[in-house]
Amino acid sequence: MSNLTQVVNVDKNLKTLKKTVHASDIDQLLSSRGPFTFFAPSDSAFQKLEKGMLEKLFEPQNRGRLADLLSNHIVNGKIDYKELKDGDKLTTVNGRELKVQVNKGTVSISDIPIQPRDAKILNGVMHVMDSVII
Repeated sequence: MSNLTQVVNVDKNLKTLKKTVHASDIDQLLSSRGPFTFFAPSDSAFQKLEKGMLEKLFEPQNRGRLADLLSNHIVNGKIDYKELKDGDKLTTVNGRELKVQVNKGTVSISDIPIQPRDAKILNGVMHVMDSVII
């Protein structure tokens, strides 16, 4: 069974996330014991960012900002898709609060719909989203 970093490394729809995870050293956290719930931005999510923003975050002096941005997507504990309830508030590893909304069976985190991911992951669970939490 793979950990969260290993799952990101092999997913063809998470190529940009793979680069950001390794550039920011968040791969160390996502490879650790956990468990974590990772709201993983897809490649299309990163394409929606302001032009030039991602390139700027990859600059060495901005690696801390990149790590902080990715930390907005990670919550301590394993929360399966079916456990996410309307009105729940989740706290990210960097202290940000995320609000859960459920509307007609669709679960959103901070107004961003997520897709469940059924892959068996050693140290948590991953849900994919099509926007980046800024």
